[in-house]
Amino acid sequence: MNPRRRSATDGGTAVATVAAVATTAATAGERFARALAAKDSAALCALLADPVDFQALTPGRHWQAGTGRQAVEEIILARWFGPGDEIKELCSVISGRVLDREHVAYRVRVRREGRDYLVEQQAYYRAEGPHITWMRVLCSGYQPLPE
Repeated sequence: MNPRRRSATDGGTAVATVAAVATTAATAGERFARALAAKDSAALCALLADPVDFQALTPGRHWQAGTGRQAVEEIILARWFGPGDEIKELCSVISGRVLDREHVAYRVRVRREGRDYLVEQQAYYRAEGPHITWMRVLCSGYQPLPE
């Protein structure tokens, strides 16, 4: 495994810049991270298959959805990154593979109630063509950035 390169926003553990991701063929996971950072409901719904086996863990809660629309409209853009949360930056994205599983990790800087936070999510997924059919997400929670 390669050592992870430092980023100005993460205290030393980011691995890829967003610009680097944009210059290569993007995986479904990378497209998911970019759509999430843009809070693009249509793009997220288009990426997640119907049906999808979606499960996630955030600090204090387990989430499940059976359709892409449910995952996006009831969880991702409703509870995790709601209308009052402004995603200011997609700080880093890395993708890879673990045998038959795809992996994506991404960090976003979010402004919530006047304060900036860093949120990291790790996802393992399976895609069929352009659609994610199975996804497991683990979230760091909102980590306050120094002011």
